[in-house]
Amino acid sequence: MSLTVSLAVPRRWSTRDAPAPGVVVLARAPAATRAGFTPELTVRTCPVEGATSLVEWRATAMAALAGQLVDLEVEDADAFELEGEPVVYHRFSHRLGGADAVGGIDGIDVLCDQWAWLRDGVGVTLTGTVARADYGDYYDLFEDVAATVELVPAATAGSAGGLSERAG
Repeated sequence: MSLTVSLAVPRRWSTRDAPAPGVVVLARAPAATRAGFTPELTVRTCPVEGATSLVEWRATAMAALAGQLVDLEVEDADAFELEGEPVVYHRFSHRLGGADAVGGIDGIDVLCDQWAWLRDGVGVTLTGTVARADYGDYYDLFEDVAATVELVPAATAGSAGGLSERAG
């Protein structure tokens, strides 16, 4: 079973469909914030094998992220229904870059709001990422976008996931 992911992206944000394997869409704010980081929204899909539950899948995925991201710290986690669909939410921080980064740019502390859905063996995540200093200006926007996510069985078999964008 494959899914089409539908969501509303802020009007002036630029979007790229399928910019990398597993990434359905990447949307970026029109400009960097005062902290120097451009906020973004990323939708990813992946197959989830076996009888794994949504909560188990996300626990495993967060453990894997801890091995990949610098200074990962989970600040909030919850499982609930969003628009009638079971979802797992995590807010976590991590560090991008560092003293040895390209161009000598110091690292930046980012916060991520991430919602995850699991339907028919397909995992979907929506991640909003922003500099910690700018989080207060974006968390409502991230929540508003998450509330628009719809998962619809794809009309064509064999698709790894698609996107239907709605302006918002």
